Amino acid sequence: MSLEVDQEILEDFLIEAGEILEQLSEQLVALEQRPDDRDLLNAIFRGFHTVKGGAGFLQLDPMVETCHKAENLFDELRNGHLQVNAELMDAVLQSLDAVNNMFEMVRMGEKPEPADPDLLRRVEAFAAGQVAAAPSAPAQAEDEESTGPKDPSPNPNTASDDFDSLMGDLAGASDSAGNAAGGDEISEDEFESLLDELQSKGQGAFKAPAKTDSKPAASSVGDDEITEDEFESLLDDLQAAGQGAFSAKPAAHPPAVKEEPAMAAPPVAAKPAEKDKAGAKQQANSDSNVRVDTRLLDKIMNMVGELVLVRNRLVRLGVSQEDEEMGKALSTLDMVTADLQTSVMKTRMQPVKKVFGRFPRLIRDLSRQLKKEVHLELRGEETDLDKNLVEALADPLIHLVRNSVDHGIEPPESRVAVGKPREGHVLLSAEQEGDHILLIIQDDGAGMDPDKLRMLAVDRGILDEEAARRITDQEAFNLIFHAGFSTKTEISDVSGRGVGMDVVKTKITQLNGTLAIDSVLGQGTRIAIQVPLTLAIMPTLMVMLEGQAFALPLVNVNEIFNLDLTHTNVVDGQQAIIVRDQAVPLFHLKRWLVDGQQGASLPPQGHVVIVSVGTTRVGFVVDQLVGQEEVVIKPLGTILHGTPGLSGATITGDGRIALIIDIPSLLKYYAQA
Repeated sequence: MSLEVDQEILEDFLIEAGEILEQLSEQLVALEQRPDDRDLLNAIFRGFHTVKGGAGFLQLDPMVETCHKAENLFDELRNGHLQVNAELMDAVLQSLDAVNNMFEMVRMGEKPEPADPDLLRRVEAFAAGQVAAAPSAPAQAEDEESTGPKDPSPNPNTASDDFDSLMGDLAGASDSAGNAAGGDEISEDEFESLLDELQSKGQGAFKAPAKTDSKPAASSVGDDEITEDEFESLLDDLQAAGQGAFSAKPAAHPPAVKEEPAMAAPPVAAKPAEKDKAGAKQQANSDSNVRVDTRLLDKIMNMVGELVLVRNRLVRLGVSQEDEEMGKALSTLDMVTADLQTSVMKTRMQPVKKVFGRFPRLIRDLSRQLKKEVHLELRGEETDLDKNLVEALADPLIHLVRNSVDHGIEPPESRVAVGKPREGHVLLSAEQEGDHILLIIQDDGAGMDPDKLRMLAVDRGILDEEAARRITDQEAFNLIFHAGFSTKTEISDVSGRGVGMDVVKTKITQLNGTLAIDSVLGQGTRIAIQVPLTLAIMPTLMVMLEGQAFALPLVNVNEIFNLDLTHTNVVDGQQAIIVRDQAVPLFHLKRWLVDGQQGASLPPQGHVVIVSVGTTRVGFVVDQLVGQEEVVIKPLGTILHGTPGLSGATITGDGRIALIIDIPSLLKYYAQA
């Protein structure tokens, strides 16, 4: 069923609630480590409370109900009536999952579905201090609570009495806070909680009675009931009166004559003024931020890319003009364009924490599921990365971290038996290296046995015995990225199907990144991922093949040299050269990419570009080296779309069209040909 709400309000809710739900996931896992942290308890309480309020405004009743029950539970926790334990946190985290599922339905424009009733009863049972395994009592309590509103003839005085009682409690609390020196003050959270309770009690005061006989029903409405306008007015008065409760040091009352209370000077507090200044400063800071549609940022980034192409063209023309003034102007243009490019790129940047924030919860759940003890260390969470890359890296990193816990970290007893700490350690770090980001996933688990990997590759028909003996340990480790390859003998819902790591490699390759793995048996495994800061602009090495320009991604280029092609070797029928005592296969790139050159004679001299994909290194022979150039990637047209080994096109500095080579897919295609 579609959701019919004001779109502007909905967008604001999605932004605010989305940020809060992300924070709640991290805060709940942190609470399990710091159960006595009152600030954390209050923050979680406020988080559920805020989401509930926004959902209530949009009439998202299932989300309101789930948040309300979680909020009640945390109210009991922060008041010291309950203690944090693993079972309680399981229920709360499942409630958060339910709220997240509802949130995604709202994002898709659908009405949220109610949470599992059993889950809600469990949360309610924990809040009531009862055993979660006995849901009958909470269910009965729920029935009793719902009896009042469902009664066709409610007592009109009940709501009024409750309302008057709560008004008295709140008025007394605010008065005592205003008159006392600070010992009897109530916190803002407590005041909001009382307001919520008051509002829920007051709902019955302005609900229309059940329609039995309209006139008798109207006559039965007691004078004790209040209208909705009156209720809102009382709330406003009460909230104004309660402001003194939030003052740290209310000023003392000046002397007042009891016989003339109207002449008594009202209490003047100094702190609220300071608070107003702080609030104004915070408001000014929030006013300096503007939310911008990412589609607009993409458009601006594309325009900057076009500007980069024009700059490259002008710089190339300026070199040929040999005009000093022109050279100075072009130098300034080059500098300003580079600054503009950097600034626009920063508008699309997000901290990698947006991804890293998911992993404490993931580690916590996996540890309980696999009965392991694992500590997660996060480093470089503030490292900035292009928004599209942040989102694209989530799935590969989840696969790698799950594998570290499932395959790498041993059970506590096994670790103790070999002299390791019971608790395993998983490191997830990010740091910027030039125009790339380096991501590290490292564990201190069992590591990998290269001989076992070779044997598994032979058993599964991936390699023959001769090839398995020839590969290095590093190449053996890379076998885990082969489709269908898994070191697990049993399939579980965590791993064992041999598809996760293949997906990881494919995704990283699509992001123009590289992936390297290293492992020491008995000590652990380290996986390094390198991805560019942005996907919009790419540094390349421009080369020529039969007069056609091609761009090789610079991230894959290792070295370049000139070679006498008459002095090469042949290994297993493949032309190769020896580079630092290692045989590197040699391929004439124009035979693959230029039509009609498949059987062309080869020149005696040539430029060789050594490129790498993972641990694989090959040499490409090209006709001419043009130089390094930043290019803006443009999608291929319908005629060239899907051509093996090509990822896009660009315009070079001299105005020619250059095709961008996708080295991994090119090697994969011709290896299978």
